[in-house]
Amino acid sequence: MIAMQYGFILPADYDMSIVDRRIAEKGHLMDGFPDLVFKAYLSARKTARQPPDSENLYAPFYLWKSTAGMNDFLSGPGFVGLTQSFGWPSVKTWSVWHAEVPPRIADARFATRVSVPIRPYAALDALRASEIERAKACVHDDGALAALVGFEPTTWTLVRFQLWAEHPSSDRLEDRRIYSVGHVSTA
Repeated sequence: MIAMQYGFILPADYDMSIVDRRIAEKGHLMDGFPDLVFKAYLSARKTARQPPDSENLYAPFYLWKSTAGMNDFLSGPGFVGLTQSFGWPSVKTWSVWHAEVPPRIADARFATRVSVPIRPYAALDALRASEIERAKACVHDDGALAALVGFEPTTWTLVRFQLWAEHPSSDRLEDRRIYSVGHVSTA
């Protein structure tokens, strides 16, 4: 499996209802896309309550069964339309170590994501085992609807991503980016 995310930073005065409308009108178009496990349509709004570095964002997150589905999407008309509306994004990808994706993910209303640097010469086998257990615990113990962990060996970072039905409590946040989920497409 491979995880993928791109994002668009939008101006502070951007009318985010444009993003909401786009998700409402086009979100269903990815339902049943070949090799897609899920696509979470994510956005974040800059508000007075957010940290000073918060931004208006549109930043979908994908989990693919294989690179074939990802490549079909990135070279297809849906991505072309997206780039014509928002610009040409940098696309981040991670090799997925583990994904807990129960059937209820369509109930997600919030998502969290954190990128963590992997220290040089880390014992990757031990880190992988620990991160797999952490992802499982997010779903089975902490109430996440889904959780995945993946790594990217060019910059030696790992990503922890979770979907939630309720806004996660502050003790679970660990400097994570919090998103609103407008729609979740599944295979």
